This record gives sequence, C-alpha cells and structure tokens, in this order.
Amino acid sequence: MEILKEKDGGKILVIQTAFLGDAVLTLPMIQKLKEMNDNSSIDVLCIHASKEIFELSSYINEIIVMDKKGEHKSFFSLFKFIKLIRSKGYNKIYSPHRSFRTSLLVLQSGVKETYGFSNASMFHVYKNLTEYIPNHHEVQRNLELIGYEYSGSGWKVLPEVDIPKESDSAVKVFLERNNINNYFAVIAPGSIWNTKRYPLEYYEEVIKYFIDQALKVIIIGSGEEEEIGKSLEEKFAGNLISSAGKLTIAESLALLKRAKILISNDSAPTHFGVCADIPVLTLYCSTVPDFGFYPYNEKSRWLSYAELKCKPCGIHGYARCPLKHFQCGYKLKVESVISEIKEMMNG
Repeated sequence: MEILKEKDGGKILVIQTAFLGDAVLTLPMIQKLKEMNDNSSIDVLCIHASKEIFELSSYINEIIVMDKKGEHKSFFSLFKFIKLIRSKGYNKIYSPHRSFRTSLLVLQSGVKETYGFSNASMFHVYKNLTEYIPNHHEVQRNLELIGYEYSGSGWKVLPEVDIPKESDSAVKVFLERNNINNYFAVIAPGSIWNTKRYPLEYYEEVIKYFIDQALKVIIIGSGEEEEIGKSLEEKFAGNLISSAGKLTIAESLALLKRAKILISNDSAPTHFGVCADIPVLTLYCSTVPDFGFYPYNEKSRWLSYAELKCKPCGIHGYARCPLKHFQCGYKLKVESVISEIKEMMNG
C-alpha cells in the first residue's frame, strides 16, 4: 500500500507507560508512524521496565522514562515532569495508553495535535479520537490510532529490533557453556498474574515430551521466575537450563531467534516470540485471545479452554482464581497442548 507522508518535519511523542508486552506491541505503530512522518523525529515516553525494548528500535530518537511508582508518583512531581515534556516542543502526541495520569499529562502538555482512544480516561482531552475496537488485535488498534490504512491482514506488521552484537555473543557463550546447540525449545512459565499461569505440573509434561524428542529445554523469564527455573533445573538435570533472571531483554530475543519453538502464557514472552518471528504457542488460562494479545505471526498458534461461564474473569488476571477452582487452567489438558506442538514442529 502507499504510505502518505508529511513534508514538514517536527517532533512526535508516543506515550506508552504500560507493561513490557504492551511496549513490544507498540513498536509496529512506531515503525509505520516513522514511515508516514519520515522528516519527523519520534520520542517515546515509557516506564523503566520497558525502556530496553524501545532502545532496540532504530525508529526512536529519544526515550523519556516516567517513574510512576517512585520519582513521579506524586501530583507535584508529575507537574514538574509535564514541564519537561512542554520544553521538548512536540507537534503531536499519540497515546495508545489510556490511563488518567497519561490523559492529564496530555492535557497539560501544550500540544495541539493529540491522538487517543475513545475509551481513554478523560478522553475529551484528545483533539483526535480513534474508536477502540475490543476484538481487534492490539497492533491493529495501535495502527488505527495513527491513521494507518490497511486491508485484510495488512495490519500484521512485525516488531523490528536491532540486537547488539555483544548481546548475541553473550547468548552464544551461554549456549556453549551449557552444551546446547541450536536445537532447543523455550518455555516461559511465568506471568505477573497467577491466573494466567498454565499449571506447572502440565508444563512438566510438556518438558518431558521435548526431552523425548531429543530437544533441550530453556526456561526464560524475569527474576521473579528464578525459583521456578531452579526447581525445574533440578528435576530435569542435564536436559533443562533456566535463564530466568540471567538474560537482558536483548539477550532473551537473541536466544529466541535460535529456538525451534516457544511455549508461553498470555504474557510478554509471547510478544518476544513474535518479535523473533519463531513458532509461538500461547496458552490462555483466565484470559482470552479476543482481548487482542495473541501471537499473530504466521508460524504461531494459541490454545484456550472456552467452555466456562466464568472465563474471562478479568482483562489481566488475579493472584488466585476468584472461584478457587482454576478450571480455565486445568481443563486445558496437556494432551491437547502436546498434540498442537507436534503439528507445529512437523509443519
């Protein structure tokens, strides 16, 4: 399709202060925004947890970090932060993030051309509103926010990242040290929300299947998954290595680019796998693919047990099942997961 480009340069700010997975899904929007405004520079306002993923994008000029839980928590400090934003002289603001704090920042930014979603908190502060379509994919919604015209599956723009050579080298060393060649599977068993976590005992059966197929298994995740990783290392000694809490985001992406397949919950690693453009199988427990965060590259699939009146119980999930049975996890039988893996691997 033809990209309509603006002739005049300027400064654009994209506000995305949500979770790491949301940040990855903002990259395609930034890529197309740069194509549409090739004479403009694009800055991103994000949180510290997602800073590294934006640092890997060549489309971004400057990254501004907002510490929502620390330095910029109070309204006084927020207004000092807004003063900094005003001093940047932005021509446009695009905000896929929809919180009250973000809308307040946009309201006080002094920028005339602002773009937000129709369901944003204080949506009236945005000059240009885009309808938030719940059953569209998040990448699709973000492209609609910037006015990117597509047809059919033309919204399926993959995130682009530039992995530093030193990160790639670090992964090579990690694999060599653990005697792993490029024939391995990756499992991401964690999530911030416990009700998004596929049962660990089911994951153990998946691990056994991979081992039977002569695949080594690598666990990825943040420092919060270190204990899970250690317990699995002990149980499957010699066949499984945990990298949870040991790799940077860039190194995790470099690792995934070498993997044969990724099995993940509905969490950030799913989007890392899409970014690496490898086969991803996402397992949905308390959430559903209709929320718009499923893996969308051609090689990937998802599984979800839908025959429950209580599912979905929330857009994010909970620390524990509200009904105390977690059937959304246990009803998604491991036999179905392994059958899907077989098809994906054979394909």
